[in-house]
Amino acid sequence: MQHYPVFLNTRAARIVLSGGGEAALAKLRLLLKTEADLSVFAPEAAPDIIAWAEAGALTLYRRRLQAEDVAGAALVYAADEDKDQDLQTATLARSARVLLNIVDSLEGSDFITPAIVDRDPVTIAIGTEGAAPVLARQIKADLEARLPASLGALARIGKAFRRAAEALPMGRARRAFWSDYYSETGPASIAKGEAATKAALDSLLAQHLAKGPAEGHVIFAGAGPGDPELLTLKARHALHEADVVIYDRLVSPAILELARREALMLNAGKEGFGAAMTQADINALIVEHAAAGAQVLRLKGGDPAVFARLDEEIEALEARDIAFSIIPGITAASAAAAALSQSLTKRGRNTEARLVTGHDMQGYADQDWKSLARTGEVAAIYMGKRAARFLQGRLLMHGATANTPVSLVENASLPNQRIIATTLGQLPSALAEAALTGPALTLLGLAPRDAAPPTLKQEVAQ
Repeated sequence: MQHYPVFLNTRAARIVLSGGGEAALAKLRLLLKTEADLSVFAPEAAPDIIAWAEAGALTLYRRRLQAEDVAGAALVYAADEDKDQDLQTATLARSARVLLNIVDSLEGSDFITPAIVDRDPVTIAIGTEGAAPVLARQIKADLEARLPASLGALARIGKAFRRAAEALPMGRARRAFWSDYYSETGPASIAKGEAATKAALDSLLAQHLAKGPAEGHVIFAGAGPGDPELLTLKARHALHEADVVIYDRLVSPAILELARREALMLNAGKEGFGAAMTQADINALIVEHAAAGAQVLRLKGGDPAVFARLDEEIEALEARDIAFSIIPGITAASAAAAALSQSLTKRGRNTEARLVTGHDMQGYADQDWKSLARTGEVAAIYMGKRAARFLQGRLLMHGATANTPVSLVENASLPNQRIIATTLGQLPSALAEAALTGPALTLLGLAPRDAAPPTLKQEVAQ
């Protein structure tokens, strides 16, 4: 992010603009919506600018900008549409250490003015780092069509009511009140007028005050394989509502970015055969925050019910009589199979697909090797990188052929996804050569489809 978005308090601030033509008009149409003291410097000014000056909306000086005009200003706009004159304005602004915008010059500007959706006091700013102004305008048009004109009135009434709403406890209780107002009570009453909306707010506050303290609740949600677009809508909503997010190491940063900025983010990541927070500590952490009345989101990579110790965490909550719910997610097996352009089951090939783990609490996990070794069987092996030689030995010992296809999918669904296509006989050496560093799923019995998309990144190990 090159340009950091902020909202500048323009009340009593002085904003200086040099220019009197079309570029100046475009900037002034937006600046006139602010509470700033506007000073425009232009020997020749457009009729609209003259009219605004005569109406007292701005002060027009029929001359060029000078050094003393810039002193004390909050912002300076160079809008003369003349390279030399804009450079002169820039020199004056920088000498006075005032933030500068040169119209249509991203590189020469200290700040840029974004596209604005105005539902005063609700303001939405849209920026594209100057790369796609047409796209910014399209987004603006789309948002304006979606947001009702009454939104500003609802926000103004709500702003005046904020002091009364402070009677509710900070956090979840207060958020629930405002959520009810903006989603239901406010829109239902605003058509009847401001007085009716204020009365509805009073009634709504009384209802929420009567509810008493909110009880803690835990949501176990699957974050999917990593791509934020594969996150379910329900999980995304839970991220937006959570007071506390306790997440695993496989949850991608792009998904964590979707959480509320005020939420407490706690990393409870585990890594096989390495130092990590113990399961008992994770259980205690979940219970601690839920018992204090927080809305806790326990966010797990993939699906929370697949090799994620869900039952142990649920049992810890049940022991304290804490309510919980579960939101499933897309598991790594589904994402990995999709990366191969394959299905996990196929008529005439396999009537079942198994999800197995490469290791458990005692070490390398034991399986029904005889059935897994049968021709045509398909298994998704989680946490199988370190167990590759063990898996190979057991399967070959129980009758699997050395040319059984095996695919390893690293970072399934992410931009840095890698696919290693090999065979059971070459599995350990293929893994060593590939030097995988990210989480990888092993698909026994599946090779990438010959007609896989050309964007599929795969390596064939022989």
